[in-house]
Amino acid sequence: MLKKLFGFDPAKTTIRTEILAGITIFLTMSYILAVNPAMFKLLDGMPEGSVFTSTALAAIVGCLAMAFWGKLPFGLAPGMGLNAFFVYTVCIGMGYAWQFALTAVFIEGLIFILLTVTNVREAIVKAIPVNLRYAVGAGIGLFIAFIGLQNAGVIVNSDATLVVLGDITSGSALLAMIGLIITGVLYLKNVRGALLLGILITTLIGIPMGITDFKGVLSQPHSIAPIFCQFDWKNILTLDMVVIVFTFLFIDMFDTVGTLIGVCTKAKLVDEKGNIDRLNQAFMADAIATTVGACLGTSTTTTYVESASGVAQGGRSGLTAFVIACCFAVALFFSPLFLSIPAAAIAPVLIIVGLMMLEPVKNIDFNDFSEAIPAFVCIIVMPLAYSISDGILIGMICYSIFNLLCGNFKKLTPTMIILSILFILKYIFI
Repeated sequence: MLKKLFGFDPAKTTIRTEILAGITIFLTMSYILAVNPAMFKLLDGMPEGSVFTSTALAAIVGCLAMAFWGKLPFGLAPGMGLNAFFVYTVCIGMGYAWQFALTAVFIEGLIFILLTVTNVREAIVKAIPVNLRYAVGAGIGLFIAFIGLQNAGVIVNSDATLVVLGDITSGSALLAMIGLIITGVLYLKNVRGALLLGILITTLIGIPMGITDFKGVLSQPHSIAPIFCQFDWKNILTLDMVVIVFTFLFIDMFDTVGTLIGVCTKAKLVDEKGNIDRLNQAFMADAIATTVGACLGTSTTTTYVESASGVAQGGRSGLTAFVIACCFAVALFFSPLFLSIPAAAIAPVLIIVGLMMLEPVKNIDFNDFSEAIPAFVCIIVMPLAYSISDGILIGMICYSIFNLLCGNFKKLTPTMIILSILFILKYIFI
């Protein structure tokens, strides 16, 4: 039954491992339950409680779609970056109502479904060269490690050097360092559920340090009536709507592509030719989640790179995604308890998983600079530009230009050339 429902293979994993992996992924991505409401409450008419509920419901829908349709161990929820574009660019910067932005997300979801049904998204993934695919996984590893260090205050902003080491002798940064040692030792000792145990132990240590803020246990889920299906159809034919939909589409597509390639590579769900099994189904789950999420009243729902934490824990099937959905369902009623976990307790897991995701680097052909330079650019741009999609786009542009100028025409497919031209035009005009 589990194999039919979730693609569960007892030769590759166990039920206990899948449950631990699902809980671990939930804990590493549950910060969105706190971030999304705090961000959307800046917009008039989007109550914080309603946004919390819609965020959790969108995650539940996305994870269930991934569990039963995609049968892969990935968590989905409203994405970081896309929510910032929604709030700060479309609504605050351009002055549009949040209903207009929700309409753009809904249209984007429908277009995603169409692209997935026609296999366009899968064709785009297959157009990415193998060495760049390895680079994507490594780049994501650096990116999520950087996110962990930043969220815990280990790396902080600097006007002189952009980033600098924070005060690691006190506060969240110190707790993150303690958690990194604890989690690292547990993992080195091959303790089952090491990443999850690390999060829990670090959270407990944060209580006497005054960092873990215990917010209570139970809460009544808030109604989503104020934001449910609140669309603005009168402006759908405007140029701004076209640009906004395209931007949502572009960011979401390549964030999802990068995440799936990187995490699938780590999970060894990629064959010798670099193809990912059930990739199109995973894309469809993502597209459905985005469309339904817009109806529920939240920004674009996407596959989370933090899924790598559960893959590192041994998650290999849709059962992991089902467990994540169950955790989000529980969070609807126990949100104060789950939101008591501080960022400093999650940071060690993101750092360690970041290290694990560097493994594909050894497969890159560094002797061929037409392959190595684009791969390195892809890896380094992701954390420095704070964007998975920009890393992929810049890497692909470099790959096409280098091989074109070097006369390596056989390496370039028509799809690759067309995509590279579109990416260049994207940076020029958008």
